[in-house]
Amino acid sequence: MTSISTDPRPLRTADLGTLVIMCWSRETPEGDVPFLLACSLGDGEGGPEATPAAVEGLLSRSGIAVGDGVLDATGLPDLPVNLLVVPGAAALTMPGVNAQFVPTAQWREAVDERGYACLIFATRPWPGGEPGEAEAVAAFANHEDTLRTSAQLVLPVRSLRT
Repeated sequence: MTSISTDPRPLRTADLGTLVIMCWSRETPEGDVPFLLACSLGDGEGGPEATPAAVEGLLSRSGIAVGDGVLDATGLPDLPVNLLVVPGAAALTMPGVNAQFVPTAQWREAVDERGYACLIFATRPWPGGEPGEAEAVAAFANHEDTLRTSAQLVLPVRSLRT
């Protein structure tokens, strides 16, 4: 009798390389919408060529598919992806990731108003250099290849209860 293992392959975090989180908000007629971009710098052991498979493996371990449109996670309390926002800091957590970042004041205001943020988790590595320039982030996040090969989620914001 043959049996097939349904256990996922081991996560090779070495192939992920450096994971960066960038936040911004986009003005709309209904108010600002907060966004997060998560991507690898492509500096893992396997280089940029190994990044897409490594990120896709990370996402699949959390039950997130790539390229399936926008997943509204506000109604999925069991999804193991969380966005914690506290004064002066925020963290994106999921199995294998605890990425902390300092949000901008404008992003924080938008998150406080909306109660969620739109996450684009790119399988494509950052194209080179240090990320951070607003125009470069916008160009990468809005690029057809990035959107087609990313996981996109609307994540509810969690905070510490006092």
